[in-house]
Amino acid sequence: MTISTETLRSLVSISQFSKGQTTKVFDRLKNEPQLVVLKNNVPVAILLSPDEFSRMAEIEENYRLLMLAQERLAHDNLANARSEAEVMARLGISESEIDAAEDVESLAGTDDHAYSEAERRRKRHDV
Repeated sequence: MTISTETLRSLVSISQFSKGQTTKVFDRLKNEPQLVVLKNNVPVAILLSPDEFSRMAEIEENYRLLMLAQERLAHDNLANARSEAEVMARLGISESEIDAAEDVESLAGTDDHAYSEAERRRKRHDV
């Protein structure tokens, strides 16, 4: 069995956590997408960077949607199907609004202060 150099570099001994090197291990996730934690030379956990976790969650969601679409197509459930253009027209949504919404979504996670402020305002109105 051949083990790649990349895999070997991603290995972390669990003993590093008990030796006060936890911060050092987590700092590695800034440059590496994942780390494999070993206990007695056996993998016991995988640590993922936030970006890698998001990437994998998006892949999982896309796969789930693909399976749902294939199931619907297999059951010839197209009698009530509507095109994207029809749905957008019915909801009064333009392509430029979709593009703008995607920009807002990608910026939402980068400004914790703005999110916190918006969350405080929402809570005040809910109370």
